[in-house]
Amino acid sequence: MTLGRSSSLRSRSFLLSLLPLLSLSPLLTPSPLLAKSAGGHGKHAGSAAEKTNGGPCTDGDEASLWWSPQVPVAGGAIKVLAVGDSSAAGDLAVVDPDGHRRALTVTRHPGSPGSLSAELAAPHAGAYRLTWTRGDRVACRDLEVAAHASPPSTAVGTSVWPARHAWDRRYENLFSAWIDLLFDAPVAESLDFRPLHQALRDPARNFLGNYLGLREDDPKNRAAIAATPDCADLPYFLRGYFAWKLGLPFGFRDCDRGTDTRPPRCTGFYNNEDPPTGHELLGAIRSFLRQMANHVQSGSARTALDDDATDYYPVALERKALRPGTIYADPYGHVMMIVKWVDQTPERGGLLLAVDGQPDTSIGRKRFWEGTFLFTNDTKSAGPGFKAFRPVARGADGHLAALANRAIGGAGDTAHAPFSDEQAKLTPDAFYARMGKLINPRGLEAEKAYRETLDALAEQLTVRVGSVANGEKFEKEKGPVVIPMPDGAKIFEATGPWEDYATPSRDMRLLIAMNVLLAIPDRIVKHPELFNLGGRKPEIVRDEIAKLHASLIGTRGITYTRSDGTPWKLTVADLLARRAALEIAFNPNDCVEVRWGAAEGTPEYATCTRHVPAEQRAKMAEVRVWFHDAKRPAR
Repeated sequence: MTLGRSSSLRSRSFLLSLLPLLSLSPLLTPSPLLAKSAGGHGKHAGSAAEKTNGGPCTDGDEASLWWSPQVPVAGGAIKVLAVGDSSAAGDLAVVDPDGHRRALTVTRHPGSPGSLSAELAAPHAGAYRLTWTRGDRVACRDLEVAAHASPPSTAVGTSVWPARHAWDRRYENLFSAWIDLLFDAPVAESLDFRPLHQALRDPARNFLGNYLGLREDDPKNRAAIAATPDCADLPYFLRGYFAWKLGLPFGFRDCDRGTDTRPPRCTGFYNNEDPPTGHELLGAIRSFLRQMANHVQSGSARTALDDDATDYYPVALERKALRPGTIYADPYGHVMMIVKWVDQTPERGGLLLAVDGQPDTSIGRKRFWEGTFLFTNDTKSAGPGFKAFRPVARGADGHLAALANRAIGGAGDTAHAPFSDEQAKLTPDAFYARMGKLINPRGLEAEKAYRETLDALAEQLTVRVGSVANGEKFEKEKGPVVIPMPDGAKIFEATGPWEDYATPSRDMRLLIAMNVLLAIPDRIVKHPELFNLGGRKPEIVRDEIAKLHASLIGTRGITYTRSDGTPWKLTVADLLARRAALEIAFNPNDCVEVRWGAAEGTPEYATCTRHVPAEQRAKMAEVRVWFHDAKRPAR
């Protein structure tokens, strides 16, 4: 049984009767997000004229209106978000307390779902009506702007926060739109934060910034929520943060890391209605988020695809299922979260963009391709692929619980993609071919496909520059220090400075990415259906792309800072020629020159002043075969 919203949609009078109960907790204060108008929630709840002139007013799952902060105050800006239309079409307007209609300047965010964002600047106190007009369809919401801000309560209730709403289609759409906006940027630009709260504290990005009026995202507030997740924590943190702000259920489990012969398994269930820790609201939230970070890890995402006792469940490879907020679990432990689809156009190929976290708390945006989204089904220790958060709902016993696979996405659940074991049946080749068709349904010109893959590799190299530089900075700040190196496969899982500054996982993905770029000419022959060949034979196009590759790899590259502070440029051609050296370039105890594959006796290497101890060099030689074969060991 899921949390129901039908009672909150019956009438405004019913909601008003609840207000004495809602005032018992600071997170249960009367919220505009709870107050649906009396006209019901159907899409035929009144004509356009009625809705803009004071008649029945409603919005719905297909077209929902939101605002922030939760309680608008006269003189303060109000952020407005319209969610649901994939093309982000239509116009937003507001009718002020004097009956004057004002159009709002909108920014459009096409996607799945699409959204329109706008801002109502310095309103005065009174009743306002927001409208979203798309042809003859009008969605609207009424909101009240208070004359003065009332200090919110910071008392802690009987739970970390109460679940007042359900993860229905309306809230799932808002979650996806919020993720899209949080990591929005032109596709040609790099997008990075260190740590995550750089994005959450940016009012231009975070629609829910300081939404509760607690200064919860104010960098000047010592009690503000800090966000420093790594790759496994990142999706949990974003989902939990969103659920807290809007009074939604959220939970997580304890999972092991699996073995060589089975994926991870999970036990227990912690959720937002557990007793809180502490006597101050933001302190209780921080404590809950710390507890979450201490429990979840990469094994939480690598659980078996058919397992019910998990925090995620697998979905079909369909655009409507792969929404912003869906995660990708690779078989070796890395986790990413989808943030945006960019449609294919005649001028440009399509893109699927995701963000991931790193041990040094940096967050970066990546494009989908074989070099970043690793996939294999022959790893017995993992259930990899695209997965969605398993819905958490209130059961018949009144307690929160996660739904089983068979209960998700059925006839009565339009909010969630159904469980699908499709990915379990795909070879890596079939998986990437399927995703290629989703991203570029009309196929790609072979030259565009090559150039975009080269762009993706260059992007990956640029991100590695920062990761290696962070290790150099640590060494310089701490003085002469040797970071202990774990044994064997633990190099991919260690904690502490090794996890923060070594790059074995990143370098493994980099070597795979290089192999993908080099394999494109032959891929044209193997999978001609993915390309627009203009009637030419695949072998002819293959030879053309091979020539293009030779001409371009010397024009792209990176610049890194050597040990003496001087810059050094390397082209993609240089780095492809150094693949063997990059198989043992992950150790932060080596100088930066070695970490970029410089050879002894060269001018580039001359500034190197730091080397790994002999015993670590021996360990690196033992594991080098994994990097040479570009295949991580079973966990």
